[in-house]
Amino acid sequence: MLLSYEHAKIAANVSKLCSEDLYNPENLPTLERYVETQAKENAYDLEANLAVLKLYQFNPAYFQTQVTSQILLKALTNLPHTDFTLCKCMIDQTHQEERPIRQILYLGNLLETCHFQSFWTSLEENRELIDGITGFEDSVRKFICHVVGITYQTIEHRLLAEMLGDPLDTQVKVWMNKYGWTENEEGQIFVFNQEESVKPKNIVEKIDFESVSSIMATSQ
Repeated sequence: MLLSYEHAKIAANVSKLCSEDLYNPENLPTLERYVETQAKENAYDLEANLAVLKLYQFNPAYFQTQVTSQILLKALTNLPHTDFTLCKCMIDQTHQEERPIRQILYLGNLLETCHFQSFWTSLEENRELIDGITGFEDSVRKFICHVVGITYQTIEHRLLAEMLGDPLDTQVKVWMNKYGWTENEEGQIFVFNQEESVKPKNIVEKIDFESVSSIMATSQ
């Protein structure tokens, strides 16, 4: 997607900070503003976000719950990569017990353990958590479709809708079309068959004559 001039300007500044003076606490205002623009513009920069969490570790008095929450939510949008776990490990246990960080960690656990229906139920009860996080729900649905694609060969339309947060049928069809899934009249959705993507690989081993003669001599 096209990013705003503001985001591009901050990103360029952050890139310079990351290469020159990353762990100076005076950089926090710039880095925190960058986290906010990532959330607003559906962009993502793991290195910069980890730098914020590292600065909070070095300077506990500067810790910002809101910024940390945004970093965790943005990390969830990049599942199945391990960004969320990396970020979680850099947050002090005391802060992990604070609201809303505690709720976000719970949501992350539900996603990582594939309890998708429970995730959507919990998110519905805490929708304020994702205020200002552009594209969050669609990023989660993309991850869910990834899991479905490597797990199922067929899945009921009803179950897929529940896993995707029970969106409108038109939205389910959008995701089906995106991944090339088809549905029959009984409501069974045919997911891309993993076996069809398995291609035989010819393995050729080259053994020179000297090696063969050496083996034959040893066996005599």
